[in-house]
Amino acid sequence: MARRVVVAMLGPVHWSPPGVDLAQWRAALAEDVIDLFATLNEVEVAVAVTPADRALAYALVWPGTAVYEVAEPTPNAVFAVLEGYDQAAVLVGDVPDLPALTVGKLLRPLSSRPVAVAPVEGGGRGLLGVAVRLPAPEWLPTLELDTATPAEARANAPRPGDVAVTTGWRRLRGPADLATLDPAFEGWEATRALLSGSGRPT
Repeated sequence: MARRVVVAMLGPVHWSPPGVDLAQWRAALAEDVIDLFATLNEVEVAVAVTPADRALAYALVWPGTAVYEVAEPTPNAVFAVLEGYDQAAVLVGDVPDLPALTVGKLLRPLSSRPVAVAPVEGGGRGLLGVAVRLPAPEWLPTLELDTATPAEARANAPRPGDVAVTTGWRRLRGPADLATLDPAFEGWEATRALLSGSGRPT
């Protein structure tokens, strides 16, 4: 069986709901993503941060969870430092209610494709995550998760089919995204508690 790792990339967060501290908001989102990944089967879990966010990572991870420091918050930087794995997926840290099934769908194409990407649901720029068979292909461009598109991931591929596009999910990057949170959906406890404390319905 392939050894696989799912990595939460704790990149910058540029927005928080009115009345909610940006640093607390970022930490709550990240905590929920890390907790979700910890429930996944047949994968190892890790966190990636730039050196400035090392303290944030260690405040949130479960005991024994690997924390990787990278020079830039991109999947490519994470793939370059991973050792001992056959497959890896790097996902954003602002999807507290991400269904576990969506992570599985991002990894599934790696049985026959070298790369898979999950777009942001609803269109627009940015990716939910990127998965590769390691080592990552040399033709894979540097992908900024906040701005990259599936087309950019495919730009240098020998064949367009080398990059699978899987199921997307929306990220919490603005008021319109916040309104899509489903209170009936299990999980996202830290985000839910923070929003409840701000007087917002959860």
